Amino acid sequence: MGANLTIGDFARVTHLSVKTLRHYHRVGLLEPAAVDPSSGFRYYSLAQVGTAQVIRRFRQLDMPVEQLRAVLEAPDLATRNALVEAHLARMEEQLRRTTEAVGALRALLSGATAVTEVEYRTVPPMPALAVSATVALAELSEWCTTALAELGTALRERGVRPSGPPGGLYAHRLFSHEIGDATFFVPVGDAAAANSTVPGGKFAISVHEGPYAELDRTYGGLGSHVIERAIGIEGPVRESYLWSSWDTPDSSQFRTEVGWPVRRGPHFVTEGDAA
Repeated sequence: MGANLTIGDFARVTHLSVKTLRHYHRVGLLEPAAVDPSSGFRYYSLAQVGTAQVIRRFRQLDMPVEQLRAVLEAPDLATRNALVEAHLARMEEQLRRTTEAVGALRALLSGATAVTEVEYRTVPPMPALAVSATVALAELSEWCTTALAELGTALRERGVRPSGPPGGLYAHRLFSHEIGDATFFVPVGDAAAANSTVPGGKFAISVHEGPYAELDRTYGGLGSHVIERAIGIEGPVRESYLWSSWDTPDSSQFRTEVGWPVRRGPHFVTEGDAA
């Protein structure tokens, strides 16, 4: 076992506090080399210093204890590396979202006003491949990413191509109560290949340009337009992702149509005739 270190000495060597070491022992992440049965004192070996340093580095990267245990117990190098890469990918995604949120906040603080141009459009029902679920608002972005990947797989397996951009339907309750029904869909021209029909309707529509973190500004402008004219009706808000992560990793290039269901407007263009 080599030279034994008291928990205090091991803490100084590894820069892990005594409190942290005791916690890691309780959860089975880093057990002492020996525990005195009479006093309960914990002792560590010099051979454990490297493991403790690895644990400290991963915790600095916010890796949860359960995932870190899986890394330490990985049966081979390939499995370990896959777990680490998955965590780094999650961190990169979190950094991207944080960067977008900071940009959106700066735009708001600068006093810049989002210009909302509104078009009225009649959208017909369309056959589609769709995924539906009751989703918490805080988990919506992650759910949409998963749904988009699932629909991409379904398209390949069925050998069909989208007949239009992917889209989503989001119930009013999702925003008002932070949980509600959501549907993510990809329209397909072949009704036989579809598993759903996306309902049509009349919509007031605005196009949002830029990352999804700033989408609330377009919602604010479009929603104000509809409410001021008292033309809104019950029904889910509809988003169409004209230019999305399927097309580019650069979120500043995203273009998203937001459709608010309405009962009337100055002029409705039937989708398909708008072009």
